Amino acid sequence: MSVNKIAIIGGGAAGFFAAISAKEHSPSSEVIIFEKTSKLLAKVKVSGGGRCNVTHACFQSPELAKFYPRGGKQLRKAFDEFNTHDTVDWFESRGVELKVEEDNRMFPTTNDSQTIIDCLMSETKKLGVRIALSTAVLQIEKLTSGFDLTLKTGVETFDKVIVASGGSPKTEGFEWLRALGHEIISPVPSLFTFNMPKEPIKELMGLSVPNASVRVQGTKLVQSGPLLITHWGMSGPAILKTSAWGARTLSDMGYHFIAHVNWLGEVKENDLRQTIDGVISEFGKRMLRNKNPFDMPQRLWEHLLEKVGLSLEKLWSELGKKGINKLVNILLNDEYSVAGKTTFKEEFVTCGGVSLSNVDFKTMESRVCPGLHFAGEVLDVDGVTGGFNFQAAWTTGFIAGRASV
Repeated sequence: MSVNKIAIIGGGAAGFFAAISAKEHSPSSEVIIFEKTSKLLAKVKVSGGGRCNVTHACFQSPELAKFYPRGGKQLRKAFDEFNTHDTVDWFESRGVELKVEEDNRMFPTTNDSQTIIDCLMSETKKLGVRIALSTAVLQIEKLTSGFDLTLKTGVETFDKVIVASGGSPKTEGFEWLRALGHEIISPVPSLFTFNMPKEPIKELMGLSVPNASVRVQGTKLVQSGPLLITHWGMSGPAILKTSAWGARTLSDMGYHFIAHVNWLGEVKENDLRQTIDGVISEFGKRMLRNKNPFDMPQRLWEHLLEKVGLSLEKLWSELGKKGINKLVNILLNDEYSVAGKTTFKEEFVTCGGVSLSNVDFKTMESRVCPGLHFAGEVLDVDGVTGGFNFQAAWTTGFIAGRASV
């Protein structure tokens, strides 16, 4: 009886998890990971500022699926096979303890991504998964039974192939999969920060507010969360979520648009006016500078007052109707001109890739090329920031590996 040979294309999170899953479900299979670069698990290394945001503490599949601008519907069923509970159990049963942070992101208790890398490397070694570094797969040819993979060293034949090659910034990066009959959704960046080259607020870089709401003028895009001012513009979850949900829309706009910021999050105008009236009656003799009644850094408060021409020395009681209107407008509907984007740290995430209609999410098998399976960001699946892209990698990798044996 011949040995089942499985090729995994890509040495990232999804590729490793697929290889481990395949070998665990069929120890007699020969499993090889082909990585075109000299580095393995590169994204795992840099994720979460080098701490590796393994997953997110959302344990209900329907809720978890809502964090994916693309692929949520398909992942909801996939999470029934392998979800956040399973991820936590998987790592903890292998000696890697995870912790939940205030924002529900989950990290190893060591705060070091190397812990996750060591665990995955150790598991592949223990199971006997082979790894071929600096080995690009140049072509895949579908045979009557199995596949021929063209490598620099020659052609190798495999029974099954799992593609976990990650996203690509350009459509050309998916041509080899299009050649096998797959529909490719053109890729655009999905997690990025907003560049504001002409906006003076950049001088406040490093300041953040705990809950702001961001709206893109002329669209239905609205997202809330912490917002960070950077030396090029704005970042933080509120911005990153906007970029993820609006990936295609913002690409179509050429990344030039007006962003409206509500610095107080979900606060509505009537409630704010009542708050201001209360401050005036209680602290009317205080200067605006000396009485900042909102949950924002003092330097940002002063910057916003100056932006609308309200003197820092003005007393609250001297605001008048015009002054109150200016204050309400700047706090709830501040405007910023965005011109360009910056990729979020080293974590390049795209929307786009292999069309979800081409894949059976029960097995992650291609509907147009039987025997070929997919895992991770090579698919038109992406999550917002917070550990969701890794969870999709673990889930799809697990299912693809199990189904390939």
